Order: sequence, then structure tokens, then C-alpha cells
Amino acid sequence: MSDEHRDDHAHVQEFFGARAADWDRKFPDDGPAFATAVAEFGLRPGDRVLDAGCGTGRALPALRAAVGPRGTVVGADLTREMLTAAVRAGRDADGGLLLADVARLPLRDGCLDAVFAAGLIAHLPEPAENLRELARVVRPGGRLALFHPIGRAALAARQGRELTPADLRAEHNLRPLLAGSGWEMTSYADEDARFLALAVRRP
Repeated sequence: MSDEHRDDHAHVQEFFGARAADWDRKFPDDGPAFATAVAEFGLRPGDRVLDAGCGTGRALPALRAAVGPRGTVVGADLTREMLTAAVRAGRDADGGLLLADVARLPLRDGCLDAVFAAGLIAHLPEPAENLRELARVVRPGGRLALFHPIGRAALAARQGRELTPADLRAEHNLRPLLAGSGWEMTSYADEDARFLALAVRRP
């Protein structure tokens, strides 16, 4: 791991570690948006799905409901405190929790049917390379969901920044980024109440 990548890790862990205990209380109304996004994702009973950058595991109950008891749900996060909060909320009952860097997943090639990633892409140090790693662990034809419970403009306003054409999640930036990383975007929604881009793993 390069020094730069190590610094990125440390920053992410420090930022989210300090906020983990209060994360769910700070965003108490996001549950329905997660459930709707998972429903639109089109998971099937028995699917194997990763929640990449799962945080406190808010997507895990919806993912478990979608894949059923025969399916596999795994939540991976870089920040131990977030996983601790997920356990405290009882969400480990809906999926296994893995302390791991989504840029270097300890998973076999093509072992998953889908990856759900909420709020992840803005925190990836090398987006193209990191999306290729997510593609590595998904079978050809498998799916990716990039989600946020509010849209780009609302998020920028919340963070006190200006939304610019350089924003990574803008469709004109995200579509070629995904295409160069083994994915084909199949739908894109950027609304006040949610952001959801869906993609399919190319053969």
C-alpha cells in the first residue's frame, strides 16, 4: 500500500470512526430510501450480494429481505467503529460483517451476483481502479448499485459546497468511468430525494 493510499485510509477511518456512534441518529429518515433502492436493484432470492462500504449496515435488512434465507449478504467496511455500530443495531443478524478495504477485497473472482454501494464512490481514492475491484468479485452479468439517500444537489447544499460539472457522480462523468472499469450503466436517477445509478458487469 502506498503512503498516499495509507493516508486516504487513515482519513476515512478517522472521519467515520468519530461519527459512527451517532450516524443513525443523525440520518433517521433514510430507511425508506434504502429499501426503495434495494427494491429497484432487482435482487433475486438466493443471490450473493455485498454491501460495499456498509457503514452501520442500514442496507443490510433490505438486502436480506431481497435475497431471502438462501441468499448471502456481506457488509464490508474499512472503519471498525461503523461495524460495531451495525452490531449494536442488530444488523449483523441480516448479513456477515467484514472489516475490509473495498479496494482490496478478500473475495474470489466472480463470487458475487451483485454489489450495493451507498455513499461510497466519493470516498474511493482511485475510483476507476476501485470500481474494477468491485467488478472483479462480481460474475459477468452481475449488478452494481451506486446509491445515496439524497441527490447530488441536495448533498452539495448539505455540505456547503457548489455542485460543479467535475462532480464524479454527474452522469457525463460516471458513465465513462463505469465503462472503463468493467461496468455498463443501465439507469441513472439524480433527484432531490435520492441518487441511484445501476450498472451491469460486462463479460
